[in-house]
Amino acid sequence: MNHRIRTLAFWLVTAATGLASGLALAQQQTTGVPGSPSATATVSNKQLPAPDPKFGGVIKEGALQSTPWWAPRVVPPKDAPNVLLIITDDAGFGVPSTFGGVIPTPTMDRLASEGLRYNRMFSTALCSPTRAALITGRNHHSAGFGVISEQSTGYPGYNSIIGKDKATIGRMLLDNGYATSWFGKNHNTPAFAASQVGPFDQWPTGMGFEYFYGFVGGDANQWQPNLFRNTTQIFPFQGKPGWNMITGMADDAIDYMTRMHQTDPSKPIFIKYAPGATHAPHHPTKEWVDKISAMKLFDGGYEKLREQIFANQKKLGVIPKDTQLGPWPSQMLKPWDQLSADEKKLFIKQVEVFAAYAAYSDYEIGRVIQQFEKLGKLDNTLIIYINGDNGTSAEGGPNGTPNEVAFFNGVQVPVDVQMKFYDVWGTEMTYNHMSAGWSWAFDTPFSWFKQNASALGGVNQNMVVSWPARIKDKGALREQFVHVIDVVPTILEAAGIKAPLAVDGIKQAPIEGTSFAYTFDAKNAKAAQRHKTQYFEMMGQWALYDDGWFLSTKVNRAPWDAFGPANPDPLNNQTLELYNLNKDFSQTQDLAAKYPQKVKEMKAKFIAEAKKYQVFPMDASVAARIVAPRPNITAGRTEFVYTHPMVGLPQGDSPFILNASYTITADIEVPAGGAEGMILTSGGRFGGYGFYLLKGKPVFLWNLVDLERLKWEGTEALAPGRHTVEFDFKYDGMGAGTLAFNDFSGIGRPGTGTLKVDGKVVATKQMPKTLPMILQWDESFDVGSDSLTGVNDADYKPPFALTAKLNKLTIKVDRPQLSPAEIAKLRAAMVKKD
Repeated sequence: MNHRIRTLAFWLVTAATGLASGLALAQQQTTGVPGSPSATATVSNKQLPAPDPKFGGVIKEGALQSTPWWAPRVVPPKDAPNVLLIITDDAGFGVPSTFGGVIPTPTMDRLASEGLRYNRMFSTALCSPTRAALITGRNHHSAGFGVISEQSTGYPGYNSIIGKDKATIGRMLLDNGYATSWFGKNHNTPAFAASQVGPFDQWPTGMGFEYFYGFVGGDANQWQPNLFRNTTQIFPFQGKPGWNMITGMADDAIDYMTRMHQTDPSKPIFIKYAPGATHAPHHPTKEWVDKISAMKLFDGGYEKLREQIFANQKKLGVIPKDTQLGPWPSQMLKPWDQLSADEKKLFIKQVEVFAAYAAYSDYEIGRVIQQFEKLGKLDNTLIIYINGDNGTSAEGGPNGTPNEVAFFNGVQVPVDVQMKFYDVWGTEMTYNHMSAGWSWAFDTPFSWFKQNASALGGVNQNMVVSWPARIKDKGALREQFVHVIDVVPTILEAAGIKAPLAVDGIKQAPIEGTSFAYTFDAKNAKAAQRHKTQYFEMMGQWALYDDGWFLSTKVNRAPWDAFGPANPDPLNNQTLELYNLNKDFSQTQDLAAKYPQKVKEMKAKFIAEAKKYQVFPMDASVAARIVAPRPNITAGRTEFVYTHPMVGLPQGDSPFILNASYTITADIEVPAGGAEGMILTSGGRFGGYGFYLLKGKPVFLWNLVDLERLKWEGTEALAPGRHTVEFDFKYDGMGAGTLAFNDFSGIGRPGTGTLKVDGKVVATKQMPKTLPMILQWDESFDVGSDSLTGVNDADYKPPFALTAKLNKLTIKVDRPQLSPAEIAKLRAAMVKKD
């Protein structure tokens, strides 16, 4: 028998006898002749990646006497669908036209007509917590994301680290033969692990998503985003006026799926598609702003908008006919008829830009779906389109803001100042947000906003699901309770894949969600919901859903009230409310007084859930956690030295100089003819600082959230030769240590800055106030040039590379330390507040 005949005989015998390998092929789906190059097999998912199978060929001393054998290529089960998982940002129940909103969302409308609408889809009330739950199938505290990473603290439920025992849907599908990708917003990489030092295991590519195109943090300038392909920063907008991330990510997703299809048409594709819309900054193109403005949707004001959306929702049947609309919060949000002419004009501009952003994003999502259709893949594509990762954001406050960075530093921008930005609202010159009055309206029929975990306006989203090959009850409504943790088990069930018992040798924590695939069938349209109990908690506001009953804390803080002392006992120092959502869809009839025993029982059940899912210790602080210490690469360091230009160091991993004294010293050599350019900058147009040479003169500048700029400037251009330029700042305050005592008095205090050249003082100036919390988070710490936007457009345009030679740049930070007397005083004051 010659070699070829012997090899073929071996393969045939293997096929006939079902010889085992490490993959236990006889119990799984296989194709091709086992051992041949074209053989495929599914895996059992007991462990991922699947162990290497035992070699099934024959090895002799010579190749001609041996029989080759190839391990089968891992593939998903037969007919496993492509999956397009879409989640938009900061969008409440009343935003899309699909659920009664006035903003046109034809892509979502079309999917709803071809699939199913869900009116009880729930989030966690905040961005990255929802997203962590979405990709892991575990509750947000279980996944380490009790809050956003920028607020992370050193407790298991709050450290913003997704544990190795909680593999993501990307990893599960990847090791089962899918092509996996992630486009748009990330916000699940710890803010203290986002630099090029890594580690990258908490980046999308390290969590099972083979391809990533997006931004790492919570939001981004859509005109000039801090954008990454996998783990490398890219700048596709350079030299392309009018480029926008919303279109850019759609283009890249279309390119990706086309490449995957052309390379291997049989390989199913998983895409997590997470546009920045409609999180601030609201950055649509002018074309979309003009379209929405021409529709005159908002001229009647936010109360009339709310009433119109409510009427539309009843007409569409997406809410029960007996749903009640709660009262307008007049004490918090000024009624429309009490606004000035300027306020009305400004607020209409704000909301038209927001609406344009939502409509624009929906259009680009439609282009991605259209590409599935062009490739002939749409019929077997499961599309899950979730409107919002939480309710509509009110983080612009009652008046909105031209700069969200101002909000996160506790600055409310007056309307007369905002009007100066009216003509550029939504362009690259603003980091804009709208009046909270519109946010309340866009959460119709519910009340409250993003952040408010105890109010349905913060957590009750909506969703459409389309899968033409599987869902036949087209256009129908589903009213069962569904939570974002249910998405992972639903995708797994749709693909015929079991959740792994172990990944990389690590035993996996159980999936905590419940598949809602049962709702795909018309016969289950009114079936009892399978997800019966769910806790909610966000920054000390909490609730428990239990088979229709909803125990919730009365909302005690508007989202813009983030800078005062926190509730010291958020578990018990609360007013509890009770609702029967089976009869009261919009949470308007408080039954706590009528059923006190029910309140007691449900609180006990919430505590049990909180213990089970790492909710404790509960913390009601908001802004204070932004400046909490974290294990980044600067932790424990007070001196930083740079001898070579570098850009792209994110805020979470760069030297933090707020609420402290500091000295920045640059040893430079000026060439003949003089020099200019950036020595050091952190932040950008909407908040930050820069140390640079302007026409040869040294300058240190603080950009105070684009509302004021303080500049220290030398009197003369530096002569050719070697120089030392220094900026020294003495902070006059107790520092961030006061926050540990629920006290904000130590931050944002004054200080005095001194600019020196070769040891000689050339400028001294006092700062009456300083930024207390954060610089512009989507801009980086750069040495030797300035990436993205500059801190002062009047002085220079990036990259503004330094033409002097940088020998050494040193930053020394001197953080205030509380004295024993100060600690005793702060502790006494805290006890008194309690």
